[in-house]
Parts: sequence; structure tokens; C-alpha cells
Amino acid sequence: QVQLVESGGGLVQAGGSLRLSCAASGRTFSSDAMGWFRQAPGKEREFVAAINWSGNRRVYADSVKGRFTISRDNAKNTVYLQMNSLTPADTAVYYCNRGGTPLFTSYEPSSYWGQGNQVTVSS
Repeated sequence: QVQLVESGGGLVQAGGSLRLSCAASGRTFSSDAMGWFRQAPGKEREFVAAINWSGNRRVYADSVKGRFTISRDNAKNTVYLQMNSLTPADTAVYYCNRGGTPLFTSYEPSSYWGQGNQVTVSS
């Protein structure tokens, strides 16, 4: 059974940083591309960042380029999202996704989602 467990969210002031983690289990993690999405209140879920199976290709939404960094540790079956220079516009529930399809500038998610992790940025 594929499982994704997220951690690391919370409340931070504008300009601050957080790092999200997503620990995966259930099948060979190193074969899967991974992605992060977010959903703000009243809005649709949107793509944030993705990384291919080996970690040598990453794509980001324009809204987070230069501020967020996605990485992975295949030995730990974990993908990370380092978020710097946070603004209130980054407030959302963040979800990791496993085994989707990396696209040129985005990522097509699979049906495997984490439980979601709240990130709140105060002004």
C-alpha cells in the first residue's frame, strides 16, 4: 500500500522559512517522480514543484521560483520542500504527490496524495 506522510508545516512570519517533508512507503521510492501542490482556501489545488526520480531535474511554478527548492533523499524515501522568503500568499495546505508524470514546466499528478500539511504565513 502506497503511503505518504507529510510533516513540517506550521505558522511563520512573512519573510521566514519552513521545510516540508514527505516520507513515502509502499513501493520503490527511487523509481517515482514526486511533486508538491498546494490549496488555499476557496481556490483550486495548484502545482508548486516537482522532481524526477533521480533528482537531477526539477520544475517549479512561476510563483515560487527562486524561493522554494524541492529535493529528495532516495535512501530515506523522502522528498522535501524548502520554502524561503514566505509571504501570506503562500498560505495553503500543502500536499505531496507520488508517481506522477513530470512535464516540461509542470507535473501531472497521480492518484497518490499525502494527507496535507497546513502552512500559514502571517503578515
